[in-house]
Amino acid sequence: MPSAARAVLAGLDDEQRAAVTAPAGPVCILAGAGTGKTRAITARIAYRVLTGEVRPQHVLAVTFTNRAAAEMRSRLSALGVPGVQARTFHAAALRQLRYFAARLFVGRELPELVESKGRLVGLAASRAGLRLERTMARDLASEIEWAKSCLIEPTEYPIEVAKAGREPPIDAEKMSAVFVEYERVKRTAGTIDFEDLLRAAAWGIDLHSDVAEQIRAQYRHFVVDEYQDVNPVQQKLLDAWLGYRDDVTVVGDASQTIYSFTGASSEHLIDFPRRFRGATVVRLVRDYRSTPQVVGLANDVIGQARGELARLRLKLVGQRAPGPEPELRAYPDEPAEASAVARRCAELIAAGLPAKEIAILFRANAQSEAYEEALAEAGVPYVVHGGERFFERAEVRQAMVALRAATRTEEVYPSLRDTVVAALEAVKWRPDRPPGGGAAREQWEALAALVALTDEHPDHTLVEFNSELARRAAAQHVPVLDGVTLSSLHSAKGLEWDAVFLVGLVEGMLPTAYAKSPEALEEERRLLYVGITRARQWLWLSYAGARAPGGRQRRACRFLPSLNPDRPKTRMAAVRTKRDPDGTRRRVLVSCRVCGATLLSGGDRKLGRCAGCPSDLDEELLERLHEWRANRAGAQKLPAFVVFTDATLTALAERRPASTEELAGIAGIGPRKLTMYGPEVLAIVAGATVGPRPGGDAAEVEDL
Repeated sequence: MPSAARAVLAGLDDEQRAAVTAPAGPVCILAGAGTGKTRAITARIAYRVLTGEVRPQHVLAVTFTNRAAAEMRSRLSALGVPGVQARTFHAAALRQLRYFAARLFVGRELPELVESKGRLVGLAASRAGLRLERTMARDLASEIEWAKSCLIEPTEYPIEVAKAGREPPIDAEKMSAVFVEYERVKRTAGTIDFEDLLRAAAWGIDLHSDVAEQIRAQYRHFVVDEYQDVNPVQQKLLDAWLGYRDDVTVVGDASQTIYSFTGASSEHLIDFPRRFRGATVVRLVRDYRSTPQVVGLANDVIGQARGELARLRLKLVGQRAPGPEPELRAYPDEPAEASAVARRCAELIAAGLPAKEIAILFRANAQSEAYEEALAEAGVPYVVHGGERFFERAEVRQAMVALRAATRTEEVYPSLRDTVVAALEAVKWRPDRPPGGGAAREQWEALAALVALTDEHPDHTLVEFNSELARRAAAQHVPVLDGVTLSSLHSAKGLEWDAVFLVGLVEGMLPTAYAKSPEALEEERRLLYVGITRARQWLWLSYAGARAPGGRQRRACRFLPSLNPDRPKTRMAAVRTKRDPDGTRRRVLVSCRVCGATLLSGGDRKLGRCAGCPSDLDEELLERLHEWRANRAGAQKLPAFVVFTDATLTALAERRPASTEELAGIAGIGPRKLTMYGPEVLAIVAGATVGPRPGGDAAEVEDL
């Protein structure tokens, strides 16, 4: 074996090595979150190339995002294997269609690609007799995308949507009419959409033998990442590429199937061993990303999964050193939740954690606004992930114009970084003047990310640096911005951070109110699992009892297991019962007096604060309380804990009640003990000394 190939195998665990060295032919890698799947598949490609089994130009690695494709190319180059094509399905199809356009489109160029369906859908709806609001147009566009991804024709839509048990955004017959008009409008305009791109590429191979022969001669070995997310039209294209061959490696995790609403299906992953008899199946379960505590919670959540996909779930085994336990916090309302999360982000950053290593993840994009406001108020920089594309942002476009203009000057600076910083003065950017949190800070951070890229290319001239930015813009290879990431759970797939906040975990939000079938509910459970497995070290889960102060109370997410081993797993109540003077019992929220979180465990409620919040214990008071309790217990011939437990004394020394009402607010002090011991305890807290009462049955309390 060549030494370069041996180097590729170095450091792999047994399962990864089995995946890398599997024989040619069909290979299915079931890879759990954080188990090193990208390392395994890039090492497999490199190993096969370096041992002479395949040539790099004959390999096509297919991913779902430009970022993943860029990462794969970078890793392969580092392994000494440049030249492998790593592209998204759409990028690969577009490249092939452009190359064969003259043959496939009878001498014409490839039709213009429409990146957004919105305008055409609006026109189609109008022709179908419907007037739409903007949000409804987006819903119809998404529905058309689903249908085309599932290879459903417009006239077949009503029947197929009923078979799928899918609830269309409008009446199925009207939806079908809009779909028909959409296709007609698109043809008239001489344009195609992204789904057409994939279908045309597959059609070109199926119907043109010369095209099929040339593509199959070029690409002989295939690797497909995130195979659980493949939809029918993507599978059709993969089948066309393969033809009669079976040298394909797929990697996926059924527990991370969260895109069924777009037509993605794990059926292809499930059926792979049946379709390719004798396929090699390897399971990767060693999690190198997250602490054992985070891994344990992820296993608990997915371990309750039901249905067909649950058969392929993987029980992860954490490989990192132990870390902090995940925290579960409840708040009275969403503003309180957002404020607490923002404060905690600020504390982590102040402690030295980079802002870019923190993420706040939520179920729906609409939840982002509250956290943007809270972070801005706390002065914490943030970045909204999945919003406007980085290189299409106005400030980034202006900066790139300024950088190109700077190549025409004759000024010389000590380094590329200095040159870029000087050029950005034209757009009023200063490295030492970051604004406060909010949109202005996000814009500043975007340009700071451009400057940070100079550290990756210190030897470049400004002209070469501009070329690198142009290349990145074309590939949407976005630099990492230094701010807390705000992202939906769907957009967070494939990413990871040191600290993750999973927020808004209430019924109706997660699971969403639209998830009514067992299959839909299981996908919501998988969405929570994906969110949990994004965290490397710190994980904070939270929910708000009401949307707004004083609003209707909501229940916590049903998928959340108990994080407190002393509490039954089926209960998530964050309330205690209190009896009014008239005997009426009512449930009241108990909040942390430090951070405002609703307290969940009995111990925390007794202390009046979260276990992780700072203590303000009065040790001298605690000593006097212990002395008083010993005297009382001795006089009554009772064990000391019967008078008050150690936890209750600690709570008294921390909370220092000044009235009967405040004393009654401490868990464990009921009406009977309030009557027996209340006056004495309040006197001690107020400063009285403790002394024995000669011949008495109680401790004597003396005023200072």
